[in-house]
Amino acid sequence: MAENQEKKQSNKKVLIGAAALIAVVAVLAVVFFVFREKPVQGHKSITIEVIDNTQSSTVYEVHTDAEYLRQAMEEAKGLEFSGKESEYGLMVETVNGVTPDYSVDGAYWSFYVNGAYCNYGVDSQPVEDGDAFVIKYEVYVAE
Repeated sequence: MAENQEKKQSNKKVLIGAAALIAVVAVLAVVFFVFREKPVQGHKSITIEVIDNTQSSTVYEVHTDAEYLRQAMEEAKGLEFSGKESEYGLMVETVNGVTPDYSVDGAYWSFYVNGAYCNYGVDSQPVEDGDAFVIKYEVYVAE
């Protein structure tokens, strides 16, 4: 009988210990979710400069988590652009209301990253922290 009572007390202690452990884990989980570091939007800081047909320049400072240029352009407040979708992504035709016409005068929008001509379209051009993009109205002149 004494053994039976000791087992009951031992089981009671185990149950109380388990309940206390569960309570501590629950409190820690709540504290973690309330006070954890929240993800900050815009870990990358980039600039996008648009140089239009009058050589007027507008610079957009963008704080983004975008992987590719198109998303960063979409996040740039005040920058407007449109074009045609293709199997290769968006072909930008109009920027801030200006649409060059290559068939008339050889004009087009060119894209640069950190001073070098972009090798990719806006849907596949990677964006890295500190990048400086230039979208420039240019006219092709045959030599």
